[in-house]
Amino acid sequence: MPKFDATFVGLTILDIAGRPVEAIPGGGNVAFIEEIRMNPAGTAAGAVMNAAKLGISTATVACVGKDSMGDFIIDQYGRMGIDCSMMQRSETTRTSATILTIRPNGDRPALHARGASDDLLVTPDQFDAVCDARFLHHGGTGLLKAMDAGPSAALLAHAKSKGLTTSFDILAPDGNTMGLLTHILPHVDYFMPAMEEAAFLSGKTEPAEIAEIFLAMGAGACVFKWGAKGSYVQTGSEQFRVPGFQVKVSDTTGCGDSYCGGFVAGLAYGRTLREACELGTATSALVATALGSDAGVVDLAQVESFAASTARLD
Repeated sequence: MPKFDATFVGLTILDIAGRPVEAIPGGGNVAFIEEIRMNPAGTAAGAVMNAAKLGISTATVACVGKDSMGDFIIDQYGRMGIDCSMMQRSETTRTSATILTIRPNGDRPALHARGASDDLLVTPDQFDAVCDARFLHHGGTGLLKAMDAGPSAALLAHAKSKGLTTSFDILAPDGNTMGLLTHILPHVDYFMPAMEEAAFLSGKTEPAEIAEIFLAMGAGACVFKWGAKGSYVQTGSEQFRVPGFQVKVSDTTGCGDSYCGGFVAGLAYGRTLREACELGTATSALVATALGSDAGVVDLAQVESFAASTARLD
């Protein structure tokens, strides 16, 4: 029996966020805001934290610096019951970090300092330990320099050979991303970018046409996170949209990552594809109501109660 329900591999950073920020003060002046929060974040971090809150057993594989920011992330993970035994600590690079000035409407302009996430390297001798799970979620391709050079594709291929269900998310796509996906998507059951990212990469505008591009490249299914519109899902045999929930938005940081965490948790609980997307959508909506990548989410019962009692957007 696998040791974990799910392992989450990839981008893990420290976020320092403040809200609401209408403008940066000029010169050396000060503006007063309501809230500042520090929390782990990133394409893997936001997913694993929310999956852990929803009650599945989780492990993470990430790289942070040997600094106070890395200590903070590992401490927070420990409090959530996330296994950190496969976490890496860079000897030479500080923890990746972001400053976020959250606007009143929830938008999140970011100032990012790349760091130890670029040093993350999972080698073949570590693949079996990483894949001692039923599900593998890989997040952050595009900002994982060492993994993007080939190990990500090799790890996902190994996971599939071991019978794991794989899901995959990207960040900051550019002209090199499609080349990376050529080697990765044949080993991915659920490709989970934002709709805007998928449209940029495919050069298409209609969701079905966008999805066809990635399905043809080998992805088993496309789950496109679509902001207030919820998500769009397409497989070789079906397509549907899961509408979002009506909430008062505080901060959209980590909404897509938390969707992935809720989705993986749903699959781990044996739910159907649509039901897993529903859990991801509800998780994401709650994260939008507070500050930070895991804020707003308490546990599975709370998320399900929210989903059952909250109106949907069109």
